[in-house]
Amino acid sequence: MKMFLTRIGFGSTAVITGDITQVDLPRGTKSGLAHVIKVLKDVPGISFTHFQPKDVVRHPLVQRIVEAYERFEEQQDEHGKGQPHA
Repeated sequence: MKMFLTRIGFGSTAVITGDITQVDLPRGTKSGLAHVIKVLKDVPGISFTHFQPKDVVRHPLVQRIVEAYERFEEQQDEHGKGQPHA
């Protein structure tokens, strides 16, 4: 991620898309997306857009699936289990 971002040229726009809830890296491997959000959150000229379940404009079933995962992850956090990879 750093290698990509440090090569942005004058007049360029870079867009990175991802979903930190869908990181499928091996356990113990850090997500470049999660890291870049932490490192660059206060840098002028950089912004992040975080979507909510209501922003899902796919099939209504997909929105219910997203909401079910969020409820499950909240329950895991309440029981101290946390997310496996994020």
